[in-house]
Amino acid sequence: MITPPTQNLQERDVRQRELVPPQRLTQCRAMVIGVGAIGRQVAVQLAAVGVGQIDLVDFDQVAVENLAAQSYWPADLGRAKVHATADLCRSINPDTLVHAHANVFRRSSVKAMGAFHDRERRLAVFCCVDSITTRRLVWEAVRARAALFVDGRMSAEVIRVLAVGEPAHDDYYGTTLFDQGEAHVGACTARSTIYTASIAAGLMLGQFTKWLRELPLERDLTLNLLSAELSVE
Repeated sequence: MITPPTQNLQERDVRQRELVPPQRLTQCRAMVIGVGAIGRQVAVQLAAVGVGQIDLVDFDQVAVENLAAQSYWPADLGRAKVHATADLCRSINPDTLVHAHANVFRRSSVKAMGAFHDRERRLAVFCCVDSITTRRLVWEAVRARAALFVDGRMSAEVIRVLAVGEPAHDDYYGTTLFDQGEAHVGACTARSTIYTASIAAGLMLGQFTKWLRELPLERDLTLNLLSAELSVE
């Protein structure tokens, strides 16, 4: 059921306030780099919890193979993924300001994008790309400015989430960026499902809300849905 436009939405977050502190939430700005399987779900959840500003970065367009695994709609076919996702985020939460950047993330993007110059809000970066090479590029480009960095990785029914609370001073995450030649052939999302992506996004948002509450983060966790195994570093 769609909420009538005249209805007061100020109580939309009343059931989550003990878990997602509103005051700290307003002090944040989120950036989602890659809005494929995991990234689209991350963006939707960020809008739902009430992040005031979200930047979406992705150069890709919606193709038919994205419908099942990435939860895009048939009406989105041919559209830039960032624009389709931005529209959905705005529908979920009209108060969220969404900036769509339909281009490849480059090192120079740091200078061009407003999120990196917004000193009033702490920047939370969600890395949802599909190659180690790109992850390394993103990490090196944003770590000096980001207050939180969360990386979601997925292969079939295996999820890995890495969270860094002080990226500028971290010495662990870089050790997970193995040489691309050691990676499996094909993108890590070549075999993917919407349920795996949704769980991965939920785990990433879980780290985000723990960070908001100043609780310790799990810096490296892996969940195998098929074997029902969870390991935490």
